[in-house]
Amino acid sequence: MQGPILVFDSGIGGLSVLSEIRRTLPARDYCYLFDNARLPYGELQEEDLVSGCVALVTEAARQIKASLVVIACNTASTLVLPALRAEMTIPVVGVVPAIKPAAQFSQSGIIGLIATPGTVRRSYTHDLVAKFASHCQVHMFGSSELVVMAEAKMAGQPVNMPLLDDILRPVREAHVDVLVLGCTHFPLLAEEFTEVLGDGVTLLDSGKAIASRVAHLLEGQGEHDSLSPNSMKAWYTTPSISNGLSANLQAYGFGEVCRFDPNS
Repeated sequence: MQGPILVFDSGIGGLSVLSEIRRTLPARDYCYLFDNARLPYGELQEEDLVSGCVALVTEAARQIKASLVVIACNTASTLVLPALRAEMTIPVVGVVPAIKPAAQFSQSGIIGLIATPGTVRRSYTHDLVAKFASHCQVHMFGSSELVVMAEAKMAGQPVNMPLLDDILRPVREAHVDVLVLGCTHFPLLAEEFTEVLGDGVTLLDSGKAIASRVAHLLEGQGEHDSLSPNSMKAWYTTPSISNGLSANLQAYGFGEVCRFDPNS
């Protein structure tokens, strides 16, 4: 039997990527590890972010005998992939903001990228714009509040729509026709984004592209070779999580939701 696919993020945002991978490979086993003890990643020192991610991911992959790792976090992907790939012998897939398809899809040539402040600042992101969207007018918007908002939504709390409207006001005023969701948390708020921005703004994220890449890398392995249901486990790094988040993770399909033990 092939090993599970390990999906890693700082919080629950990576579930937006996991959902796309599951649609493509529905019979695989999955483990979702979210480092909520250090959330949000955009506010960590880069050295601490890299060393912590590498330690967590390598140990989790060892414990479950993972066949592939997905770093479902834009902030982490821009920093940890080289160090992580140097430590691992299995494929490691990162997330790249969907700048290229946005530039191709836009009719007006005015596109937006909304991400964490760290992703907006990094030269990696600006290099993507220069490479794939130099012919477009690209507006960048940074927000950590949206990460907190998505986490709260997943824990069963209502979305603060007046606050969301205020955060997205600069996006509306820029008159973009395509908005890149450059943080994996943000697709979890897609319905609310559309309510605020209207149907005239197309939202793009990297979920489908990541799922396609994972399927390509695992091609030939086959899917689950058992008649039993596929396994879904979720690990977190805080001592505990709220009852609302635990219930929503179980409703999502995780049969096991518990704290990650690096000494297991």
